[in-house]
Amino acid sequence: MLAGKNVNLRMIHDEDLPEMLHLMNDLQHRGDYLGVELHHETKIQKYYADAGFWEKDFGRMLIVDKSDRLLGSTTFFKGIGDSEGYEVGLQIYKKEDRGKGYAAEALQLFCSYLFDLKPIQRLQVCTAKENAGARRLAEKCGFVFEGTMRRAFFARGKYHDLDFLSLLREECTPLKEVLAKE
Repeated sequence: MLAGKNVNLRMIHDEDLPEMLHLMNDLQHRGDYLGVELHHETKIQKYYADAGFWEKDFGRMLIVDKSDRLLGSTTFFKGIGDSEGYEVGLQIYKKEDRGKGYAAEALQLFCSYLFDLKPIQRLQVCTAKENAGARRLAEKCGFVFEGTMRRAFFARGKYHDLDFLSLLREECTPLKEVLAKE
């Protein structure tokens, strides 16, 4: 477990699956920039049984508060093409849990952890151009804008431009310093 000041990041357990699946499939809380694809229980259970949501080039950790209440999840995965490093994603599941600093703390903690864990030079975030909140979050955590891919993904009935932001290893606060702040 990675213990932050207000949130912890931890691996997914068997007992988390029902609530996680429910929250992942709650379209009312999903936001305007995530697609409407629903996740089937059997597929989620199989992936958990096979890999525990943690492999060489993909991982998902839960974001929980200090009482272990499920707030969201954060992921890393191989991005587009043969690019170096990983793309990271983050979702706070319920609207009422957004805007409280949980996402920023979780993203910084997760990025520091990935740079400590993996021999990579960069992480990237891709966000819908219209998603000003996600862009601010990434920039608050040190990510730098690199460019825009036009009409790069389809969600909620329309195409969206994607902004790419990156964080280099030397720009990220080392994990031991992030943990010491908490």
